[in-house]
Amino acid sequence: MKFSSKEDVEAPIDFVFAQVSDFAALERSALRRGAEVQRVDDLTTTGAGMAWDAAFEFRGKRRQTEVEMVEYDAPNAMRFVSASQALSADVEVELVALSRGRTRLRMSIELRPQNLSARLLVQSLKLARGSLNRKFDKRMAGFARDIEQRFARTA
Repeated sequence: MKFSSKEDVEAPIDFVFAQVSDFAALERSALRRGAEVQRVDDLTTTGAGMAWDAAFEFRGKRRQTEVEMVEYDAPNAMRFVSASQALSADVEVELVALSRGRTRLRMSIELRPQNLSARLLVQSLKLARGSLNRKFDKRMAGFARDIEQRFARTA
Protein backbone atom coordinates (compact mmCIF):
# COMPACT_ATOMS: atom_id res chain seq x y z
CA MET A 1 0.00 0.00 0.00
CA LYS A 2 1.39 3.37 -0.97
CA PHE A 3 0.66 6.90 0.22
CA SER A 4 2.11 9.93 -1.50
CA SER A 5 1.70 13.66 -1.34
CA LYS A 6 3.33 16.73 -2.82
CA GLU A 7 3.37 20.34 -1.81
CA ASP A 8 4.88 23.43 -3.38
CA VAL A 9 6.85 25.45 -0.84
CA GLU A 10 7.65 29.15 -1.23
CA ALA A 11 11.30 28.75 -0.23
CA PRO A 12 14.59 27.84 -2.00
CA ILE A 13 15.45 24.15 -2.29
CA ASP A 14 18.50 24.43 0.01
CA PHE A 15 16.39 25.90 2.81
CA VAL A 16 13.65 23.30 2.38
CA PHE A 17 16.18 20.46 2.38
CA ALA A 18 17.79 21.86 5.53
CA GLN A 19 14.38 21.80 7.21
CA VAL A 20 13.41 18.25 6.13
CA SER A 21 16.84 16.97 7.14
CA ASP A 22 16.88 18.65 10.57
CA PHE A 23 16.63 15.32 12.37
CA ALA A 24 17.00 16.77 15.86
CA ALA A 25 13.90 18.93 15.31
CA LEU A 26 12.01 16.02 13.74
CA GLU A 27 12.89 13.81 16.72
CA ARG A 28 11.60 16.47 19.12
CA SER A 29 8.39 16.75 17.09
CA ALA A 30 7.86 12.97 17.28
CA LEU A 31 8.48 13.04 21.04
CA ARG A 32 5.84 15.77 21.46
CA ARG A 33 3.37 13.49 19.64
CA GLY A 34 4.01 10.63 22.05
CA ALA A 35 6.55 8.58 20.11
CA GLU A 36 9.84 7.40 21.55
CA VAL A 37 12.77 8.02 19.22
CA GLN A 38 16.38 7.05 19.88
CA ARG A 39 19.25 7.55 17.46
CA VAL A 40 21.35 4.36 17.33
CA ASP A 41 24.16 5.01 14.81
CA ASP A 42 27.68 6.35 15.44
CA LEU A 43 27.83 8.76 12.49
CA THR A 44 29.08 12.28 13.15
CA THR A 45 27.77 13.67 9.85
CA THR A 46 24.37 13.55 8.22
CA GLY A 47 24.13 10.84 5.57
CA ALA A 48 23.25 7.32 4.58
CA GLY A 49 23.65 4.94 7.48
CA MET A 50 21.91 7.08 10.08
CA ALA A 51 19.52 4.92 12.12
CA TRP A 52 16.84 5.27 14.78
CA ASP A 53 14.76 3.00 16.99
CA ALA A 54 11.21 4.25 17.35
CA ALA A 55 8.14 3.21 19.32
CA PHE A 56 4.65 4.68 18.97
CA GLU A 57 0.96 3.97 19.43
CA PHE A 58 -0.97 3.07 16.30
CA ARG A 59 -4.53 1.77 16.26
CA GLY A 60 -4.44 1.08 19.97
CA LYS A 61 -1.27 -0.97 19.91
CA ARG A 62 2.36 -0.13 20.74
CA ARG A 63 4.52 -0.51 17.61
CA GLN A 64 8.31 -0.65 17.49
CA THR A 65 10.40 -0.14 14.40
CA GLU A 66 13.95 0.43 13.25
CA VAL A 67 14.50 3.18 10.70
CA GLU A 68 17.62 3.55 8.56
CA MET A 69 18.52 6.22 6.03
CA VAL A 70 19.68 4.37 2.93
CA GLU A 71 20.01 7.30 0.52
CA TYR A 72 21.07 10.90 1.09
CA ASP A 73 21.41 13.10 -1.97
CA ALA A 74 21.48 16.70 -0.72
CA PRO A 75 19.52 18.79 -1.66
CA ASN A 76 17.41 16.49 -3.84
CA ALA A 77 16.35 13.33 -2.03
CA MET A 78 16.45 11.08 1.00
CA ARG A 79 15.21 7.53 1.37
CA PHE A 80 14.51 5.61 4.55
CA VAL A 81 13.77 1.95 5.16
CA SER A 82 11.80 0.95 8.22
CA ALA A 83 11.49 -2.59 9.53
CA SER A 84 9.47 -4.13 12.32
CA GLN A 85 8.17 -7.60 13.04
CA ALA A 86 4.93 -6.97 11.19
CA LEU A 87 5.55 -4.22 8.62
CA SER A 88 8.30 -2.85 6.49
CA ALA A 89 8.13 0.58 4.95
CA ASP A 90 9.99 2.53 2.30
CA VAL A 91 9.88 6.31 2.74
CA GLU A 92 11.08 8.65 0.00
CA VAL A 93 11.47 12.41 0.28
CA GLU A 94 12.17 14.24 -2.99
CA LEU A 95 12.74 17.92 -3.63
CA VAL A 96 12.62 19.66 -6.99
CA ALA A 97 13.50 23.32 -7.50
CA LEU A 98 10.65 24.90 -9.46
CA SER A 99 12.32 28.31 -9.40
CA ARG A 100 14.90 30.11 -7.29
CA GLY A 101 12.38 30.68 -4.49
CA ARG A 102 9.94 27.78 -4.95
CA THR A 103 10.43 24.07 -4.25
CA ARG A 104 8.22 21.02 -4.77
CA LEU A 105 8.34 18.65 -1.80
CA ARG A 106 7.13 15.10 -2.50
CA MET A 107 6.90 12.35 0.06
CA SER A 108 5.83 8.77 -0.46
CA ILE A 109 5.43 5.89 1.96
CA GLU A 110 5.01 2.31 0.87
CA LEU A 111 3.91 -0.22 3.48
CA ARG A 112 4.55 -3.95 3.06
CA PRO A 113 3.05 -6.46 5.50
CA GLN A 114 5.36 -9.18 6.83
CA ASN A 115 2.80 -11.47 8.46
CA LEU A 116 -0.92 -12.25 8.50
CA SER A 117 -1.88 -9.76 11.21
CA ALA A 118 -0.03 -7.02 9.30
CA ARG A 119 -1.89 -8.02 6.12
CA LEU A 120 -5.15 -7.52 7.99
CA LEU A 121 -3.94 -4.13 9.25
CA VAL A 122 -2.94 -3.03 5.75
CA GLN A 123 -6.27 -4.27 4.40
CA SER A 124 -8.13 -2.15 6.95
CA LEU A 125 -5.95 0.82 5.97
CA LYS A 126 -6.91 0.26 2.33
CA LEU A 127 -10.57 0.49 3.31
CA ALA A 128 -9.87 3.87 4.92
CA ARG A 129 -7.54 5.01 2.12
CA GLY A 130 -9.53 8.15 1.30
CA SER A 131 -9.53 9.57 4.81
CA LEU A 132 -5.90 8.53 5.38
CA ASN A 133 -4.83 10.27 2.15
CA ARG A 134 -6.66 13.43 3.25
CA LYS A 135 -4.93 13.33 6.65
CA PHE A 136 -1.55 12.73 5.00
CA ASP A 137 -2.11 15.61 2.55
CA LYS A 138 -3.21 17.89 5.41
CA ARG A 139 -0.12 17.00 7.47
CA MET A 140 2.15 17.63 4.45
CA ALA A 141 0.44 20.97 3.76
CA GLY A 142 0.93 22.00 7.39
CA PHE A 143 4.60 21.00 7.27
CA ALA A 144 5.06 23.00 4.04
CA ARG A 145 3.41 26.08 5.62
CA ASP A 146 5.68 25.74 8.68
CA ILE A 147 8.73 25.71 6.39
CA GLU A 148 7.45 28.80 4.56
CA GLN A 149 6.93 30.63 7.86
CA ARG A 150 10.43 29.75 9.05
CA PHE A 151 11.83 30.97 5.73
CA ALA A 152 9.85 34.24 5.98
CA ARG A 153 11.37 34.84 9.44
CA THR A 154 14.91 34.40 8.09
CA ALA A 155 14.44 36.52 4.94
